[in-house]
Amino acid sequence: VLFEELAELAGQRNAIDGRIVEIAAEIERDELCGATGARSVAALLGWKLALSSANAHTITTIAGRLEEFPRCAAGMAEGRLSLDQVGVIAAGAGQGSDEHYAGLAEVATVRQLRTAVKLEPRPQPDPRPEPAPSITQTSDEEFTCWRIKLPHLDAAKFDAALASHRDALFAEWKRDHAESDPEHRPPLPNATDALMRLVEAGWDSEATRRPHGQHTTVVVHLDVQQRAAALHLGPLLTDAERRYLTCDATCEVWFERDGEVIGAGRATRVINRRLRRALEHRDRSCAVPGCGATRGLHAHHLRHWEDGGPTELANLVLVCPYHHRAHHRGLITLTGPADALTITDEDGRPLSAAPTRRPTLPRTHRRTRPLVVVRPLPTPTTTNQLTRPDAEAQTHRGITKFIHATRHAGVHGS
Repeated sequence: VLFEELAELAGQRNAIDGRIVEIAAEIERDELCGATGARSVAALLGWKLALSSANAHTITTIAGRLEEFPRCAAGMAEGRLSLDQVGVIAAGAGQGSDEHYAGLAEVATVRQLRTAVKLEPRPQPDPRPEPAPSITQTSDEEFTCWRIKLPHLDAAKFDAALASHRDALFAEWKRDHAESDPEHRPPLPNATDALMRLVEAGWDSEATRRPHGQHTTVVVHLDVQQRAAALHLGPLLTDAERRYLTCDATCEVWFERDGEVIGAGRATRVINRRLRRALEHRDRSCAVPGCGATRGLHAHHLRHWEDGGPTELANLVLVCPYHHRAHHRGLITLTGPADALTITDEDGRPLSAAPTRRPTLPRTHRRTRPLVVVRPLPTPTTTNQLTRPDAEAQTHRGITKFIHATRHAGVHGS
């Protein structure tokens, strides 16, 4: 009985997964995930359904190939194939193999399907392109190893620059330590020292060329009557662009009336390093639910600086570039202060980190009656030792006999 119930539940789960895949395909086709602030359908499913990224990507992989594998999708919707089975097929099977894998999946495990997909003949690949330049990094407990792959011409430039800095270091070493005590003399400079000197020279030249190298200096002209903003010697800005550009940047704001400059605003709204570190320690990742971005985050003013919002921790929140632009375009709304942050979508519905789920099955999959366990009829010798379920069954049979007898008597009496 338990195995039968397990099979029934597995079929229901497969059918539910099939419907989720269909919904994911509709969301992707109609580009609806942007309305929730999610950056992809997989991110939306992981957030709303509390799925791991692997399971969410499995669903979106199947959804992306529904038209190529209609029989496999139908098998899942009917409860015969599981999400993992169809996911393996959608991830690696070639075009035109729907009928083959729909039949194979009826009798194959996920492992066997994965092996079959790997053994599938593949078309001849195109000629391999030239290897692209790359830099890879590996680290252990003590050191970090960098591996640089460059074309010969670029490698020659790198060698020349490294040799130049190594020669300069050697000349400085000879000038400062050639006549010093050999026991206290530092070792001769090597290629590592030359590389670090090359890096430091690049930093110094960048700092000279751009004093505010970590931020963008923006000059904005703002008409106080029209509230129209334009970049210096550049185009007009929308309200969203103006606020986005000036959220975390060095900026100069010039107020104008009728084309005449009437004053200058506050010179800067830079998030200094100390405040930035405190903000990163508090937020750790993008504040939008369902987004786990941790790199390249922007510091957003909840109450914008041009509206009098201060550049302090309570008025700042970290968001990724995607959601920062989405906020300034009106797709999502961030309302502070930071310790009571509220995030809503474009329809004003709050976005919560909690998954969207209900404890009950959908109506089409709810059990309409309890499982019935069929028991053998009791013998006369065991009537006195009946268990409670057997006694209830015997009572039910007695009532049934009484009803039949009554009907029979009614027929003959008439």
